[in-house]
Amino acid sequence: MSIQEYESVFLEAKTNLTKLKKEVQRFIVGQEEVIDQLLWTMFSGGHALLEGLPGLGKTMLVRSISECLDLSFRRIQFTPDLMPTDITGTMMLQRDESGKQKFTFHEGPIFHQVILADEINRATPKTQSALLEAMGERTVTIMGETKKMKTPFFVLATQNPIDMEGTYPLPEAQKDRFLSKIHVPYPTKKELKEIVLKTTGKERVVLNEIMDGRDVVRYQQLAKEILISEDLLNIAVQIVSATHPAESSAPELVKRYVQYGSGPRGLQSLIQMAKCRALFSGRFAVSTGDLKHVSFPVLRHRIYMNFEGEAEGITPEMIIENVLETVTENWR
Repeated sequence: MSIQEYESVFLEAKTNLTKLKKEVQRFIVGQEEVIDQLLWTMFSGGHALLEGLPGLGKTMLVRSISECLDLSFRRIQFTPDLMPTDITGTMMLQRDESGKQKFTFHEGPIFHQVILADEINRATPKTQSALLEAMGERTVTIMGETKKMKTPFFVLATQNPIDMEGTYPLPEAQKDRFLSKIHVPYPTKKELKEIVLKTTGKERVVLNEIMDGRDVVRYQQLAKEILISEDLLNIAVQIVSATHPAESSAPELVKRYVQYGSGPRGLQSLIQMAKCRALFSGRFAVSTGDLKHVSFPVLRHRIYMNFEGEAEGITPEMIIENVLETVTENWR
């Protein structure tokens, strides 16, 4: 493919992805950064964990995006009594035409393209872990029989802050399966007023289909073709390495307050999401700005404070900001 053809393809991608974002914003008021991070995650082929107080529009955001992408959507309301088979499905004994009994697989709600795991941390860890195989391998195994998920496949989970009553912290292995953790902030006064006007009037916003599943897969593949220089790849490695307290290049804040840092999946996610941000901007290569912007949603759920860090109120965001400052200074 010639340079002109590449330019045409990337320009088309930028145009369509911008159109998708604007269509979602026709219904979702504000939350521009949340929308950006969620779309970057999805077009990177990953799953997202959205955390925020109840009533901030997390569920409606996920539903709106699925409508604009024309993907099959299913919401699973996580509760303490939800069982793993309520998610994955189960084998049931049924009679066939000849009258013989045999086991038949009945699909659970996870066999859709966009899964909204609503209030995921209200279910027990056993039920939460039922998503692990589906998120990591895109398959579900029931009684030794493996079933493939549809393509594309996304788990977009919402979570209330973990200090709220009736919530369970997500297992570390499952948190690592989410490519990003996105904080949903409280709206401004102006946004609150616009939300009321949009939701209490008689007019209803009908969202248009902008893409389908084939377009999503095509742009996911295009994002993988985005270039990253050796220097920027080294910076990404330094960022992830500096989140570990045992690393010699880690800043003092990390060595004092962090118990565990990000693993290899964090580095993979950092590169994937940085490439996708570049694609949304219509660029052929990753920039330092891409790495900085995606570091927060990619790494915040992969950094664990020690007891002293929690007692001092040190947050993963503080650690990431300190790491970025240190790595940038060393790079210069």
